[in-house]
Amino acid sequence: MVYQTDTVVRDVRVALGENRSGERLILDGDPDTLSLDAVIRSKIEEAVRRVGLSAPAPLLEEGHLFGDSVYWRGDGSGAGWTLLPDDFMRLIAFRMSDWERTCYEAISAGDPRYALQSSRFRGVRGSVQQPVCAIVNRSEGKALEFYSSPGDDASVQLATYLPYPGTDRDGGIDISERCYTAVVYTAASLVLTAYGEDARAEQYSSLAKSILEQ
Repeated sequence: MVYQTDTVVRDVRVALGENRSGERLILDGDPDTLSLDAVIRSKIEEAVRRVGLSAPAPLLEEGHLFGDSVYWRGDGSGAGWTLLPDDFMRLIAFRMSDWERTCYEAISAGDPRYALQSSRFRGVRGSVQQPVCAIVNRSEGKALEFYSSPGDDASVQLATYLPYPGTDRDGGIDISERCYTAVVYTAASLVLTAYGEDARAEQYSSLAKSILEQ
């Protein structure tokens, strides 16, 4: 869902005023109010990025499509790869047409499971019942490798990803509706850190994490 950044700024300011003991971070009508809004605005994309990377997959929206072209290793392993968009941040879901399950999490090239995908023993590699996806850097660019299909004739059935956050020309930013409150509290935490209120910042960060765990 696309939220206007002005709306996010307003909600972060409200969050900063909740459960207060003592003086407000900044008083309404204070000449520095605009500077507070600017600080909040500068933290929104980082807050969306942090929440997007840490949120459980069911809390994320459908995401953006990728995987128009598939390339096979051609060695009989049924493994292949597809290039990722430049703004790729996180895999939401990937499934080949002959898989029995969808893969919701991609490993890295440094993961011990990645080395197993090159094993000559087919039983330890990814399969249609337990598929494995890996995000790797290739000479062609960043790619998603998938393991494995029975042959080299399957097609991509589902491929969605979460892009790096950015504000559009109309001042909107895409945030999963179910993650919105966590984004607000994460942004509030970042603002408090900028103002040197580390203890309160940690409280807001913990609150954001608890929201994602509910």
